[in-house]
Amino acid sequence: MAEKATETAGRAGPPAHERVYRDLREMILFGALMPGEAVTIQGLVERTGAGMTPVREALRRLTAEGALRALGNRRIAVPVLDRAAVEELTEARLALEPRVAARAALRAGPGDVAALTAIDARLDSAIARGDIEAYLRENHAFHARMNAAVGAPILTAMIETLWLRFGPSLRTVCGQFGTRQLRDMHKDLIAALAARDAGAAAAALEGDVRQGMDLIAAAL
Repeated sequence: MAEKATETAGRAGPPAHERVYRDLREMILFGALMPGEAVTIQGLVERTGAGMTPVREALRRLTAEGALRALGNRRIAVPVLDRAAVEELTEARLALEPRVAARAALRAGPGDVAALTAIDARLDSAIARGDIEAYLRENHAFHARMNAAVGAPILTAMIETLWLRFGPSLRTVCGQFGTRQLRDMHKDLIAALAARDAGAAAAALEGDVRQGMDLIAAAL
């Protein structure tokens, strides 16, 4: 019997394995797959509606990126972070993300600032409503939009890999403490970008990183 992936041959858009990769990546980033939750490959086939081959390829990529861990018996799970992992992820984020923010201050234009302001308004609304999923999505969208303004694909890819590793734990933190415990530090960053102040942008992003990672560490 042909794989479901072959049904998509000739259709417009990315290949099946890429679409499944993106779908699973979102499930990890935004908490549909929680840390420690074991799922089977067959379960993901049913959940995504994709064939076994593209699911396996997507899982291979995500495992190589550290977003998933193979458990055996065709089961995989999002890793549960320990304190050492949180400390290492914090160090890695602080080495990369403030530098990208400083670059953004020198390269972002009025359109970028306007787009970030609009995302931040939606983020504020999500915080006020206590909408965890919307908060996670808009928070990620804010950082992704800023990174896109820099035009540094290598740095951005490295940062996205780090987000895959800590994002699920941020979802857990939101579930424990709620969104109202998350102080929005993006406005300082937006102001720094508008003023083209690289130092202030780096400092604002550093504060944002430390806040999120400190909350994850406190929840361990």
